[in-house]
Amino acid sequence: MSGIRYSRQVTLAGWGDSGQARLAGARVFLVGAGGLGVPAATYLVTSGIGTLVVNDFDDVDESNLPRQPLYRPNDVGRAKAAVVADRLKALNPDCRIETVDSRLSEDGLQEHFDPADVVLDCSDNFATRFGVNRACVATRTPLVSGAAIRFEAQLAVFRPDLDGPCYRCLYDERGEDLEDCAGQGVIAPLVGLVGCAMALETLKILVGLGTGEYDRLRVFDALAQSWRTFTFRRDPQCPVCRLAQSAREQ
Repeated sequence: MSGIRYSRQVTLAGWGDSGQARLAGARVFLVGAGGLGVPAATYLVTSGIGTLVVNDFDDVDESNLPRQPLYRPNDVGRAKAAVVADRLKALNPDCRIETVDSRLSEDGLQEHFDPADVVLDCSDNFATRFGVNRACVATRTPLVSGAAIRFEAQLAVFRPDLDGPCYRCLYDERGEDLEDCAGQGVIAPLVGLVGCAMALETLKILVGLGTGEYDRLRVFDALAQSWRTFTFRRDPQCPVCRLAQSAREQ
């Protein structure tokens, strides 16, 4: 590993050689190599993550190209996981890229999340998000979650390893007003902005920087170029948290 390559971040206060070494030893699992996943994966890999596991079972579609710049027109029809792995390896040979090109069951998610240091949920539907959350709570794995639709985006960090609130504490699976991002319009730079923010939050967790704000939902209005922050708490009636607590007590 070249000392020059990462010199600009190694010189940061609180980072140093020890922080870079933590990144080099880290394992991150990324769900969804789309509009959020592509920029998140790109900056994690170029920052020096040791191992990145990319989970996506879709093929590249022409409509992906404006928002997912790792893919090129001649990639249309190819498996996203294979293409993104090739591109990321070319960006940084120091990083090990693993791929999972199938839809994982909840048991499968837990199996993969257990050895991970952080999980990034870059999916585009609520069913996946709730499943990823349950697996993260069960394995006590930090979760960085992002979403973008039309001109609005959301970002949150969940720390089940620190007994913080989970995604289910924030959103009710029975809600009737939850929209999936798939099939909805979205402006291309917005997903890039949120994907980069997700990479930043992941690096902060791995290196041990920041204030540890894992009870905040940040909402971005692209038209106003403004962020709003909402605080939320662990729901004492959350079935996901209660199930995980019961399992730990047995």
